[in-house]
Amino acid sequence: MIRFSLLVLSFAFLSCGSKEQNPKEEEVKPSVEKLSDEQLLDVVQKQTFKYFWDYAEPNSGLARERFHPDGNYPENDSNIVTTGGSGFGLMALVAGIDRGYVTKEEGVKRLDKIADFLAKADRFHGAWSHWIDGNTGKVKPFGTKDNGGDLVETSFLVSGFITVREYLKTGNEKEKAVAAKYDALWKGVDWQWFTNNKNVLYWHWSPNYDWQMDFPLQGYNECLITYVMAASSPTHTIDPKVYHEGWARSGDIVSSKTKYNLPLILKHNGAEEFGGSLFWAHYSYVGLDPNQLSDKYANYWDLNVNQTKINYQYCVENPNKNAGYGPEYWGLTASYSRNPDGSIGYNAHMPSNDQGVISPTAAISSIVYTPKESLTFIRNLYENHKQETWGDAGFYDALSLGNKWVAKRYLAIDQGPEVVMIENYRSGLLWKLFMNAPEVKQGLTKIGFKSGKYGI
Repeated sequence: MIRFSLLVLSFAFLSCGSKEQNPKEEEVKPSVEKLSDEQLLDVVQKQTFKYFWDYAEPNSGLARERFHPDGNYPENDSNIVTTGGSGFGLMALVAGIDRGYVTKEEGVKRLDKIADFLAKADRFHGAWSHWIDGNTGKVKPFGTKDNGGDLVETSFLVSGFITVREYLKTGNEKEKAVAAKYDALWKGVDWQWFTNNKNVLYWHWSPNYDWQMDFPLQGYNECLITYVMAASSPTHTIDPKVYHEGWARSGDIVSSKTKYNLPLILKHNGAEEFGGSLFWAHYSYVGLDPNQLSDKYANYWDLNVNQTKINYQYCVENPNKNAGYGPEYWGLTASYSRNPDGSIGYNAHMPSNDQGVISPTAAISSIVYTPKESLTFIRNLYENHKQETWGDAGFYDALSLGNKWVAKRYLAIDQGPEVVMIENYRSGLLWKLFMNAPEVKQGLTKIGFKSGKYGI
């Protein structure tokens, strides 16, 4: 999986004191009026948006894999672009333009720059690689054999393409021209190639190693959107059997298990007791609206709400007695993590892999599913722990407040869903744009989905 297979980083721990250790600052801190929920969300959304605007990779305009405010990057890789995170970033740019965080003219100029860069970047049967060198457009291998097309990352990116196209397609001549560029990019992905002549999609293909990565996409994890995009393609679509026999395992994807009296509904790969990391409820659904969305295997709103509530309930129950866990401090997903020696690593946190680390993106990006619980978390961090947890691009990536530890770093794949899901909670903008695309409606219908909300 993307998050499970990230290379572990081991760098010097950045110490960060709590407010209680800084009484002087508390004394001089001016009193401010308490923000309303809407004001608080706007502050968080606007600050997090900076990741994709102020701190984007400068040559390409795309999302950096990571942003370290201290400038301490592993192997000087500050110019490495992440394909999937850039897909979330494209949606974040649309939200930022619509909110007036930047002007439409500025936003369209950035979107045009990104489209031109991606048109020249390395592609493999239409798919982009997991990482791209932002200076050259060449592949930056994610692993020895992972140096070619990454279909899952490409599907996240393409979701952004469709959203941008739908947002700009009725605009002025310049906006329509940029929309046309994204339309052409999306139609160039050869989803059919990635079946390897079988009834399943494969994650990777390399010009050097062919299909040796051998990672068939079989549910359930973060990859549902890959099948939706493949079914929706007007140029290189897949047969419905690829979805039903591959992803859905001929029906074996369905689970009868419950946790905290909440049905899991689908079998979460490798995490069938509590469900997987919370990004599984985010990545496929930044554009794909789970409201009233169902097929013969699941009601996807119930699926995601239940996974989120199970994750929340686990943190409230707190069986490992981690300091601070509770209704105001919860959320387990893949992110930077605290190594035993206090240094910064990476881990796929979830109830069955609880390392005492809370990832703000988990609760924040779940706001569409658990608005009360997510707002409680956001308000707690912002009002009670802002000094430790808030930085240049919003809340830092990972926290262990009980250990007085914060990873003062950011990842695109965490910051992106925060901006997008806050927007979907506030206005539904990205969901509306994506779901009303004609190809998406056709693709969903083709593989048996229904959505009363969008007339499918």
